[in-house]
Amino acid sequence: MSPLDDDAWDAWSPDELGRRLREAGRPWYVAGGWALDVWHGRPTREHDDLEFVVLRDDADHFRTILHDLEFFAVRDGILEHLPPSAHLPGDVWQVWGADMQRGRWRVDMMREPGTPDRWIYKRDPTIQMARSAAVRVSETGIPYLAPINVMLFKAKYRRDKDERDFEIARQEFSAAEREQLIAWLDALHPGHDWIETLRIGGGRDAGSTGMR
Repeated sequence: MSPLDDDAWDAWSPDELGRRLREAGRPWYVAGGWALDVWHGRPTREHDDLEFVVLRDDADHFRTILHDLEFFAVRDGILEHLPPSAHLPGDVWQVWGADMQRGRWRVDMMREPGTPDRWIYKRDPTIQMARSAAVRVSETGIPYLAPINVMLFKAKYRRDKDERDFEIARQEFSAAEREQLIAWLDALHPGHDWIETLRIGGGRDAGSTGMR
């Protein structure tokens, strides 16, 4: 089976994904720019896709739940069809889910190396934290990656959308969140421009109170 065109995206919303995964029984969360908008409680920009993350060994479980989609492994920019009966290879960390009947990509499912209780940053396993701290849940029941964790991923590439996401998100960070993100950036991206911006402050504690 041939994949759809790369730009044939009409992604589900986080709410739609949450409805389909409400009985999953295993950890998952929305990531990327959508995670930030779930946190904000409002859309801040358009999103081309919908990234969600599952534990490495749970990917086939989620593929079974989303059985109305055809999944394609993403490796080195190449998309390869995965028949429903085929297990996801251990070296594949990302798959796209396609609604072939309508000719649209719906989800971008990623795997992460953590445990049910521990979140591990896949680019550097020395960065770890309790899953309960790394993954939050919205008022509507959508699990999403904590904003500073999202920005840690985005710091590497600094695309235009990443810079926009940072400018909006940093205004809502608490002092503790800024300090943690600074420490991560100092360790992994020394000299990153965001470090000085975060040190200047101007986050939630400067003009408002309360935690999300």
